[in-house]
This record gives sequence, structure tokens and C-alpha cells, in this order.
Amino acid sequence: MSNNANEQVEKVEVTATLATDEETKDIVATADSEEDLASEDSLTFSNGVIEKIVAIAVREVPGVVGMKGSFVNRVQDAFGARDIRKGVTVEVTPESSVRVNIAIFMEYGSYAPQVFDDVKKVVVDQVTGMTGLEIAGVNLRIEDVLTPDEIRERNRRRGELPEEEQDQAAEETAKEEAQE
Repeated sequence: MSNNANEQVEKVEVTATLATDEETKDIVATADSEEDLASEDSLTFSNGVIEKIVAIAVREVPGVVGMKGSFVNRVQDAFGARDIRKGVTVEVTPESSVRVNIAIFMEYGSYAPQVFDDVKKVVVDQVTGMTGLEIAGVNLRIEDVLTPDEIRERNRRRGELPEEEQDQAAEETAKEEAQE
């Protein structure tokens, strides 16, 4: 190589890029330097991994009380199986970055723009921090606004109430059944 070519190679920055394998829909992180291009090593993320990272992170955001799943997710829930990734899909853009689509239930009284900002921040921080992948965009769809009573009822049906509230709910159910 000429001296000029060596100078150009030294100036190349290593950046993460994405590609998808059409059959598996995996996200592949690669590096764009001459040294890395000669290597046979690779790092691949299943779309499901990115979806799971996003779903776990979003559930911790104040104002988010649940995720909207598909019909299949509702059937799974009915049989006691849960898909932690429900409400999240990811797609690779032509620019080789990830676009994240999220569908949530928001707590009544929450300020939607603040929930969106918090969701976007946590998604970018967690996905980039854990994978090195670039986020092209975050799309948040608020599917419903739930009141505290609706949240309690939803959690009761799922058996997710705190122990004291489960006891109280059981007592109320027993009273209702006794009255019938």
C-alpha cells in the first residue's frame, strides 16, 4: 500500500452499522474499518432481543401502566403465558439503524408529551448502551388511558395486586358471591 492509502485507513472511524438477514430478520452489528472487515467475527441481534430490551425499559417509565399486545398476546395471557415483548416491534431502516414502535396504556393524569420524552430517552439509552446500535426513531402509540380503578381491576384479573390488595379483593369477591 502507498503511504497515502495508509493515512486514509488510519482516519477511518469504527462505527456500528446494521443489516438484516431477510430469512431470520436478525440485526447484525458490523464495524467499518479495514481491520474489522478482514475479520470473520460478527455480532448479531435477533429482533426479539431488541424488542425485549425496549419492553423491559419502557415498563419502568412513570405513566406507563402496560403494553398493548396483539390478538396472539391476548390468547397467551388467557392461558397464563406472557410475552414480555408485547407492544413492541422493531424495524431496520434503509440507513441501517433501528426504528422502534411501541404501543402502551398510559395512566390517567399523566402528561403524554413527558411520557413520550421519558420513553424515548430510556429506549435510546438502553438499546444503544446494551447493543451499540443506533436508533433512527421511536414511535409511541398511546392505546388507552387507564384510571386507578381500571389499573387495579386489570391487575386483579392478572393476579398482580400487592398481597394486601389481593386479600381485600378476595373478600370483596366473596361478599359479592354471598349476596347472589
